[in-house]
Amino acid sequence: MPSHFQTVAFVTALGVCLAACSSQKNAGPGGAATTDGRGAGGGRGGRGGGGTVPVVTAKAVAKSVPLTLPAVGTGEALSTVQIRAQVTGQLSQVHFSEGQEVTKGQLLFTIDPRPFETALAQAEAVLARDTATANNAQSQRARYEDLYKRGLIPRDQYETQTAGAEALQATLQADRATVQNARLNLQYTRISAPISGRTGSLSLREGDLVRANDATPLVVINQMSPMYVTFSVPGRYLQDIRRYQAQRPLAVEARVQSGTVPPGGPAATPSPTSTAGQPSNASDPAPPIAVEVGKVTFIDNAVDPTTGTIKLKATFPNPGRMLWPGLFVQVSLQLTNDPGAIVVPATAVQTSQQGQYVYVIKADRTAELRNVKIDRQVGEEMIIAEGLSGGEEVVTDGHLRLTPGARVSVPGDSADAGRRGGGADSGRRGEPGRGTGRSTGGY
Repeated sequence: MPSHFQTVAFVTALGVCLAACSSQKNAGPGGAATTDGRGAGGGRGGRGGGGTVPVVTAKAVAKSVPLTLPAVGTGEALSTVQIRAQVTGQLSQVHFSEGQEVTKGQLLFTIDPRPFETALAQAEAVLARDTATANNAQSQRARYEDLYKRGLIPRDQYETQTAGAEALQATLQADRATVQNARLNLQYTRISAPISGRTGSLSLREGDLVRANDATPLVVINQMSPMYVTFSVPGRYLQDIRRYQAQRPLAVEARVQSGTVPPGGPAATPSPTSTAGQPSNASDPAPPIAVEVGKVTFIDNAVDPTTGTIKLKATFPNPGRMLWPGLFVQVSLQLTNDPGAIVVPATAVQTSQQGQYVYVIKADRTAELRNVKIDRQVGEEMIIAEGLSGGEEVVTDGHLRLTPGARVSVPGDSADAGRRGGGADSGRRGEPGRGTGRSTGGY
């Protein structure tokens, strides 16, 4: 029995010694045990170690920024014409294709002209007959007048002959009007484009019966160049719009978002580096946005009482047919330029319960929380009304780990590079390729 207890005691003591040796082997230079090779002085350089916070910054810039009013506009044809027939007949020929661009005076439709040619010939024949009759009546009138003056015929017989000759003259005028009407109807069998523009869909085909002044037009032509964009802005800006327009024509930008560019407009070019089934790189160019520039040419004479907005129209040259009737576009009405405006990236401005703020990097590379007042946003930029000056450095990325007074590191800073080098050396002393270990106290 004594030998058995001695054996158990020896094995237990040996296990304790081995555990102690293992703990001393894993301990760092500072004596703190680790589990992942990171010491209290290494790791992520966070709050416990007093390290710097990496951030991305940008400069606040003072520059001239246009004062604009954003709105959503709708494309509208400068002129829209509904083509209808003015005579009834069979549609014998269509001289264009649906959706084709046509020019003013171009032949569009031909209605069977034979019935109208016959009517014209008949009217001309009646005119010729009545002309001969009227000429004979004039000759008879001259003879009756001579006889009446010599007293050979009574007065009533002379007056009857004169009235008959004058009636035939009126008949001639009616016959001439009938001939002109027949010629006009014959011309109506050839329908030409009254304006230049783009045709729509056809309602009738060759061989169909066309009725004069039918409710359904044969085709609709929209004038595409130049073109209107109709949009509305709040009525409170009406006086500003009128004041600035009196100084110079107001410019308007219309942006056609990618994916809504009409046929013939710019299309996105696939990246040559992207492959099927794989997303393209972040550096691939984004689909282009078509931008057209025009001028305000119409201000409505009343503010809409239901919405409180005023309707405006801008005229665009639209040579590339980027704008389309009925197409929704993003409109930017430029009133004037704001010189010396303080501009920062929109990502620099953060929001809290106390309002909007930015982190300003001071000369000692510490962060200062500063409340700002925003004037407006233009695209990806914020216009600062109060709180910043031109040339100050603000944080655009890395806000989550920042606190007022925290020391920051910006990519490219030489001081930050030196601090990173020193931290790496101390980390190598604990374990090759890693820091001295993460403290068990937690990050």
